[in-house]
Amino acid sequence: MPQDLVLIGGGHSHAIVLKMFGTKPLPGVRLTLISDVSHAPYSGMLPGHVAGFYSYDECHIDLRSLAEFAGCELVVDRAIAIDFNRSQVICQNCPPVNFDLLSVDIGSTPATLSVPGAAKYAVPAKPVPEFLANWNQLIAWRQNHPEMLLRIAIVGGGAGGVELALNMQARLTKEEGRRKREEGRGKKEEKLDKLLEIHLFHSGDELMPGHNNRVRLRLQEILVSRGIQLHLMEKVSAIEKTAKLEIASDSKFPLPDYQIYCQSSLELECDRIFWVTQAAAANWIEESDLSTDEKGFIQVNDCLQSISHSNVFAAGDIAAMINYPRPKAGVFAVRQGKPLFENLQQFLLGKPLKPFVPQQQYLSLIGTANKSAIASRGSWMWESPLLWYWKDWIDRQFMKRFR
Repeated sequence: MPQDLVLIGGGHSHAIVLKMFGTKPLPGVRLTLISDVSHAPYSGMLPGHVAGFYSYDECHIDLRSLAEFAGCELVVDRAIAIDFNRSQVICQNCPPVNFDLLSVDIGSTPATLSVPGAAKYAVPAKPVPEFLANWNQLIAWRQNHPEMLLRIAIVGGGAGGVELALNMQARLTKEEGRRKREEGRGKKEEKLDKLLEIHLFHSGDELMPGHNNRVRLRLQEILVSRGIQLHLMEKVSAIEKTAKLEIASDSKFPLPDYQIYCQSSLELECDRIFWVTQAAAANWIEESDLSTDEKGFIQVNDCLQSISHSNVFAAGDIAAMINYPRPKAGVFAVRQGKPLFENLQQFLLGKPLKPFVPQQQYLSLIGTANKSAIASRGSWMWESPLLWYWKDWIDRQFMKRFR
């Protein structure tokens, strides 16, 4: 009898699994991918996309062509539950999908539920499609209103929040420079000190926990030198929508859309809020009776197999290896792709699974939005434009695998 292998989510690990199934198919296995998007973002190039260095196609994996290559049926829908009694994945719009073996790679989202107003008014960095839609709307607004004050708040001082602040500023400055050139006001881009404010909120006393002190201090120095306003030791406690009054239509200083409140009594008015805090899991995972950790991530053993359901595997951000806890970073999802593929095939063939040990330290290449980058690994740091070109080459080589 054919066996149904269903993949939920088009994350980095599943993209690699599909590529490997295409090159090494397993007879008697029906593959199905359930993904709420047909183009999966590659996290390594997203900051560069925000800055305008990469196009949409350059930093997204075409899941339709990849699924076709793997002989896999693609269901473009959002999974919302797993019914283990019927061995079915419940989708938001499509009929349930039957499975014999299941793999989950749906990533994570920033945790916002504990802050009143955050879920309603802030734009989370994940899911990426929603974030990019909001970012593109903001770019379009800026192009139509170049002379108006724009105030952006970013909540979260980890690597994601720091990179987002730098790349957003670079893109908006580039748009202003382009407009001035088109209007014949000179070729040199001017600073937007008066018309652009970017505020970065972080609850800790130092940015980017998990990186060494040299990296943290250098990036803080870069942020300050570029006029990004840091609010350290400031925990956002609430967000409210402002009650707007009448204001002249030609004013360069429109009333802000939102009000941010911090536990320290600091208050800030802003026009857009982006949320880049600690990762959280989708609620339906825990509701499906899978064994999860305290944050709702699927607990898996060394073989990436659920510790509560033997026919369920997980990888990427949604997985929590009980013996090897690691940060939520794309590098681990990429490294898990091959061992996940091998263990899915081993399970389908009734053979013993192979344990996987993730690396303890990993190299982070943090772009500074000016075609330079900082390398961070353990206590080591190096900053150079050469690192940007190296990172660019690594990312493009990764994306080539899926074309």
